[in-house]
Amino acid sequence: MTIAANQLCRHCATPLKISVADLGCTPISNNYLSAAHVDGPEPFYPLRTFVCGKCRLVQLQNFFRSDDLFREDYAYFSSYSTSWLTHADNYTAAMTKRFAIDRSHLVVEIASNDGYLLQYFHKAGIPVLGIEPSASVAKVAVAERNIPTIVKFFGAETANELVAEGKRAQLMAANNVLAHVPDINDFVRGFTILLADDGVATFEFPHVANMLQKNQFDTIYHEHFSYLSLLACERIFDSQGLRVFDVEQLTTHGGSLRLFACRKEATREEGPGLAKIRKLEADLGLDTDAPYQAFAEKVRETKRALLSLLIDLKRQGKIIAAYGAPAKGNTLLNYCGVGADMIDFTVDMSPHKQGMFLPGTRLPILAPKAIEDAKPDYLVILPWNLEDEIVAQMAVIREWGGKFIVPIPVPRIVQAEQL
Repeated sequence: MTIAANQLCRHCATPLKISVADLGCTPISNNYLSAAHVDGPEPFYPLRTFVCGKCRLVQLQNFFRSDDLFREDYAYFSSYSTSWLTHADNYTAAMTKRFAIDRSHLVVEIASNDGYLLQYFHKAGIPVLGIEPSASVAKVAVAERNIPTIVKFFGAETANELVAEGKRAQLMAANNVLAHVPDINDFVRGFTILLADDGVATFEFPHVANMLQKNQFDTIYHEHFSYLSLLACERIFDSQGLRVFDVEQLTTHGGSLRLFACRKEATREEGPGLAKIRKLEADLGLDTDAPYQAFAEKVRETKRALLSLLIDLKRQGKIIAAYGAPAKGNTLLNYCGVGADMIDFTVDMSPHKQGMFLPGTRLPILAPKAIEDAKPDYLVILPWNLEDEIVAQMAVIREWGGKFIVPIPVPRIVQAEQL
């Protein structure tokens, strides 16, 4: 049993005593290096997760203020994933129909990034407001998509300011942000304040059950303060005045949940998804210590298997490159100790990352055309959750007999004839 020194649960303040995974020391996953800084110093921080024995919130050992992580030049732009744009478009259609959202309502997205989601509501003539802490992506939302965006962190204070201005939201969206907030109680309380009396808030996040079952340890990085279950969320939401009334399972990010929440006093009936996911989590024992304690050895074995595969291929003289520059990929490479001695470079669709270098490993990030120029024998798919999309985009590697390596849950080679 590992005890987090001086660490209390960020929801219920219970001392953290149960270790889930210790990934050593790594750099901050989204701190990409410019050419001017690639030869300079770079801070590394412990990357350790614990589960609260009382509320069962899985959480990172805390070292940062959130404004240290989601700074002005934050490099993640949501619109460079075509599958994620499709997901956002489908969400807009589904929510508009299910909750009768129309031009008399306000839709607010928290962590609205570059306007990737709100653009679809905006095109339908529905009033929107984005709240985004990173100025670089917020600027794109305003300039390129005409999405009104406030550059702020969201919580009770920001919500009260908006209510004082006469704003109440009929629909609030929080996609892959609940895990990113250090003060999760204040963040959730903000939804209770800003929601209209009969309003709905949706929260999407990778399901911790998938992390534990499918060995998705690379989803652990410093920007992710929490790793969430329905079990933990219901306890957190209830304490802050919200009630979860339905939940859906999604395929995004290796398996996610979409929670539907309303104010406690709202009269929305429970949907069928709640009983299903409650049972799934109970069957997995997520309210016990066992599944969390068993996770650590799975992580270590994946590291051994990936290193063995790459070392064997390099001894055969194979050329290996990577696709993508996601935060999860940086956790994977740094924890496994995979650098330029095994992978020559990576590529990414985002021009905001091209010309930069991965944190820690310092691998150069090039445009996808570099794959055709180098003709690697193997291409490691770092954003493994986008495997199908990337295999389709990189079908050109068939021409020289190239193959893909998918590292999670255990490393596997995807042969050309399987594509």
